[in-house]
Amino acid sequence: MSEHIITVAGVAVDTRHWIGGERVAATQTFEDVSPIDGSTIGDISRGTAMEAAAAVAAAKAAFPAWAATSRAERARILHAIADGVEKRIEALAIVETIDNGALLRSHRRGVMPRVAHNFRFFADWLLSLEHEDFETRGHTNHVSWDPAGPCVLITPWNAPLMLATWKVAPALAAGDTVVLKPAEWSPLTASLLADIAAEAGLPAGVLNVVQGYGSEIGDALTSHPDVRRISFTGSVPTAKRIAESAAANLTPLSLELGGKSPLLVFADADLDLAVDLAVEQYDNAGQVCLAGTRLLVEEAVVEEFTRRFVEKASALKQGDPRDEATDIGPNIHPRQLEKIDGFVQRAVAAGARAVIGGHRGDGQYYAPTLLTGVAQDSEIVQEEVFGPVLTLQTFTDEEEAVLLANGTRFGLAATVFTGNRERAERITARLVAGTVWVNCFFVRDLQAPFGGSRLSGVGREGGTWSFDFYCDVKNTVTTPSGWRNHG
Repeated sequence: MSEHIITVAGVAVDTRHWIGGERVAATQTFEDVSPIDGSTIGDISRGTAMEAAAAVAAAKAAFPAWAATSRAERARILHAIADGVEKRIEALAIVETIDNGALLRSHRRGVMPRVAHNFRFFADWLLSLEHEDFETRGHTNHVSWDPAGPCVLITPWNAPLMLATWKVAPALAAGDTVVLKPAEWSPLTASLLADIAAEAGLPAGVLNVVQGYGSEIGDALTSHPDVRRISFTGSVPTAKRIAESAAANLTPLSLELGGKSPLLVFADADLDLAVDLAVEQYDNAGQVCLAGTRLLVEEAVVEEFTRRFVEKASALKQGDPRDEATDIGPNIHPRQLEKIDGFVQRAVAAGARAVIGGHRGDGQYYAPTLLTGVAQDSEIVQEEVFGPVLTLQTFTDEEEAVLLANGTRFGLAATVFTGNRERAERITARLVAGTVWVNCFFVRDLQAPFGGSRLSGVGREGGTWSFDFYCDVKNTVTTPSGWRNHG
């Protein structure tokens, strides 16, 4: 076996880049560590500006032929990639669990099937993509979607393959070529995706995967003049750096930047449902951008809500994510754990009270935490923690509920629990958020627009919105009076 192949729970993973249909080793490497126990998984090729240039060049060279490939053939290949994912669900699930610490049961039953669905959905949407022609003073307007060119896709560590393919699938369907840069803390399943895509018959250079550590390769990719689109999911500071880098070439950006989402519970809500879904905000050890981390509860029911919440949350089992009985796994990295604990300890020092949790566990595990006694302008309410930490505040009426809900710089999502339809309509109309759930949570349809407001992002993806971003949308206007037919 090659020195560049590591074995993860019996699954062979190539640690090299995938550029132009070939494996490319780098002269430098970085260490990939499992958050489950801190053990070293392997050494990963560390990309530089040289690998970035090679990957963009490969994507540029492959673009004309891929852009000219028929919709039907592109869709067929995307379905073949989905087939490959489905055949390897167990392998993908265990590798990603070891790499990023998310629950194995979730990867098996939800995440990896969703990866396959990402490809199938955009393959099928491509085949149905059209606008009806419309008339303007006797002229016909015809809207079409032209492939834009090479795309750079930079993805996060909290749901590595699912969020990567949420970008890769529509970009490939649109006729673009791709350079995928996965997060340095969870690079392994992106390498497996390259293998699957090649086996499915995706032409060389259409999908390229480069790993990196730090900002060197990212800066080289986002500033490259041949890149036509950049899609990024991650932090606000990194997004600002990417925007500055892309500005020189006016490269269009799609940015999904996390949030500090409110979860509102009115007195007329189904409290059992509200409590169940509030406790779900600890999913993936709180490392979910859409999580409703700010619980806003009407004063009339806060005591009963809190009692039920504490009872249910205290029963969660934290431990090895490979164990079927585990509810909460580890946080991704020691640096992230330090960040989480810093937020909590500063909040407690400022007067917050930890109703549950408020401390580290062993290794990279942080106890599910609920903080009360927090001020609206406090750091813990205003800044994204990205860990298993929720805050609880109260309100007395709709006006105060909306004021608190909208009282941060973010606007990714919001969740509302109420038994009153008219109230739900009033509240949702006033919330600043890209997605609002009413009496439900995390229901995601790929045909719906997804993105954030304020510092939660720029742009929307999903369904036709994805093609609007990954394509140059063209309107062709013709008049029948100019034709001179000769046959």
